[in-house]
This record gives sequence, structure tokens and C-alpha cells, in this order.
Amino acid sequence: MTTKPTDTTTTTAAGPQGEPRTEAQWLEIAREYSFRGRMDKGSFSGPILVEGRGSVVRDVNGKEYLDYNSGQMCSALGHSNPTVVEAIKESCDTLIHASSSYFNVKEIELARRLGEIAPPPLKKSMFLGSGSDSNEAAVAIAKKYTGGFEVASPHVSFHGMSEASRSLTFAGWHQGYGPMTPGSYAIMAPYCYRCPIGLTFPKCELACLKGSMEVLDAQSSGSLAAVITEPLFSAGGVIEPPSGWLGGLKRACRERDMLLIFDESQTGLGKLGSMFACEQEGVIPDLLTIAKHFGGGIEISAVITTAEIEEVVAERGLVIGHSHTNDPLPCNAAIASLDVIVGDNLPERAREVGKYWRSHLEMLAAKHEVIGDVRGRGLIQGIELVRDRHSQAPYFEAGKAIARHCLSGGLLFSVRRNGSVIRFVPPFYSTHAELDRAADILDRGITVAVEELSRAR
Repeated sequence: MTTKPTDTTTTTAAGPQGEPRTEAQWLEIAREYSFRGRMDKGSFSGPILVEGRGSVVRDVNGKEYLDYNSGQMCSALGHSNPTVVEAIKESCDTLIHASSSYFNVKEIELARRLGEIAPPPLKKSMFLGSGSDSNEAAVAIAKKYTGGFEVASPHVSFHGMSEASRSLTFAGWHQGYGPMTPGSYAIMAPYCYRCPIGLTFPKCELACLKGSMEVLDAQSSGSLAAVITEPLFSAGGVIEPPSGWLGGLKRACRERDMLLIFDESQTGLGKLGSMFACEQEGVIPDLLTIAKHFGGGIEISAVITTAEIEEVVAERGLVIGHSHTNDPLPCNAAIASLDVIVGDNLPERAREVGKYWRSHLEMLAAKHEVIGDVRGRGLIQGIELVRDRHSQAPYFEAGKAIARHCLSGGLLFSVRRNGSVIRFVPPFYSTHAELDRAADILDRGITVAVEELSRAR
């Protein structure tokens, strides 16, 4: 099957009576009524998006952008994927919402489909809203199963920004939010480019993990429940754990009777070149969460665990949910997404797109000294920006300046680690021509930004 969305004409951004509005008029309304508390932006400024197809989004001025963050990483199947759109229309004609106290057909079908592709023994699923919801649910299951309440996460992790998930998000977004959930601990992440203890892999023999677990043992009140981690730290700076770290973490959890949770909200369902990122090292967790493009742009997430864990926590009275848990419309959208992911073999597509994009990033690194490191896999790749490659001093200002110039040139992406890392997440169906164009925009953006910053010194 081929489900790449096709191009359409620009939609006019109009008011309620159909009169056209300028970007300035939309921003004036936003200043009066909209909230600015957003992850990467705190100002009332453009672009204001109105339409998207495939890899391209358009703003109210009709300007097109290559969306290399795939929305909020949720449109990796392409904006307005037609298979997903048809599923949404079907649900609108049948059943949009159902009581979360009862099973519905779409929920059961989705659970079956997901259980068939999840790595054994992971089999049982529940469906919630955002990735934050699924991570909170996974932690709650671990607490119910173990009887403990203490949960650890690596210091570059991102697991969401609801109150409970924020407590385990150590990549940022903590200051000014008051006390976090009791029992939330940080452990050292294997950030080999900037080793937190100044060692080099593999000579280090994963000293960061060993030391972290010793410190965790010292902090614990004897109620350890779980470690939650990403197989690749995406929002924390596109940081890849070295070979053996995931396996070592699993052994450390087993030694302490803790459960291991893999947050695959950003890495799962084909993005890194396998259906689930954990499969690349053969390390299967006790619980696995997915979200992002799981719904093809519709909000839905899942927690997947073993039949044994589900049986134990259900018998102990576990209740997790909200008014829209297991709703049929998002479940139907997720079924359609799985049709696309499996039917078009998108893990293979991610490998091909990733290989082609990596070749561009490596050529840019050979040209621009400001690029200190190129890393990532499949659709999630990034560059770390440095003042010079010898000291590896992070160049925070560079990322923000490059992003500004690339936005003007028609390329969207994320800036992480306070500006020193640029993350790219192109959609699965990105063409070579689109990737070439993105590389050209990025090349020009880096050149102009570095020259601008040099003049300002």
C-alpha cells in the first residue's frame, strides 16, 4: 500500500464570516485570548499554520515549510495521511466516544493488532491520551506491581510535562514548579559525547550506570519500583546510549526487583528502523509506552505489558483512566496508522530516509566547524553545535540563530539543550528532493548564522 499524501492548493485563513485575515490580525486575536506557555516558544509571533499535506505545512500567508519535526513528532506518517483521514471519517459516522467502563470494538481490535507486533512477552495494552498519560500509567502499574514508589530516570530524559511525568523529565522544564512527586530520582545518562564523569566508552565499562545505581541504592528508602528510560534520548539532545547500556540497566533492575519501563513515545513504531527501538539490542522491558504518530496525528498513546503483570495489578484493583480512555475514534485512527506502518514497511523506509539524510548531515559537518557531532538513527537525527571541536564547548546561541534563519528559509525543526543541539524528524515519506532542499536551507542557515554571530563578538 502507498499512502503518501498528495499536494493540494492553499486553504484561505478566514474569519467566522469568511473574510480573510492577515497574520497580524490573527496575532492580535492571539494576544488577547491565547496562552503562551509552549515548549519552544514564548512570544506572539508567526508563522501561524493553517494547512498541511505530507511533509509540507502552510501558514496563513501561503508560505510553505518543510516540517522536519513532523508537527510535534505526531505527523511522521505525513500531515493528513489519507488512510488515517478515512478512519476518522468512519468513526464520525459510527461511534466517536464510548464509556471507558465498557469495551468497544475498535479498542479490542487495536489491542489485538498491537499485541501481534509487540516483542514477546509484551501483549496486553491500554489506551490513553498523550505520551505523558501513558508514562504515568506505566509508572502506576509498576508501583502497584512492586509495592514500591521510587522511580528513577536518566538525567537527559523526557517523559512528558504533566505534573507526574515532569517529575521524571530531567532534560529541563523543572524550575519554578515546586516540589516534584516524592520518590523521583535522576540517574546519570550515558551521554558519551559529554560524559558526565569524563570517561571514554568502552574503557569506562559503563561506569555511569554502575555509579548511578549505587547512588540510587543510597537514596532509596527501600521502596524501589522502576526505572523509566528512552532507548534513544530524543528531546534531551538526540543522545544514543552505547551498546550494552540497555542490557546493563535491565540487569540492574532485576537485581533490585524493579520493573524496567521503555518510553518509546518518540522512538517506537518504526522511527529508528525497527518496529520498536528496543528490538535493535534485544532488550525487552516489562512495560513499553508508545504515542506520537501512533494515531497519525490524533492523540492516542498506549501502555503495553505482559499478561502476568496485567493479571497481578488487575487483581490488586488497579484503576487507570479518564473520560476518553480507549475512545473508539482515536483507536480507529491508530488501527489505520498500524495499517500504514506495517503495510508500507515503514521501518525499512525510516532506514532509507535516515541514511540519505545522514549523508547530508555528514557533508555539512565536513563543511561547517560549528557542527561537533552528528548522531541519531532513522528519522530521529541531530547535530550538536560547538564553539570549537577541540574544547567541545557548547554553542548555545548558534542553534537559536540557525533556527531563525532556517525558519525564514522554509524549514522547521526543534532546537534542544538550550540551543546547542538541533533535532530533525522528517516524515517517513520524505522524498530525496525534499531532503535535498532541507539540506540546502540548513547549509545557508548555518553559514549566515555563524557569520552573524562572529560579527557580534
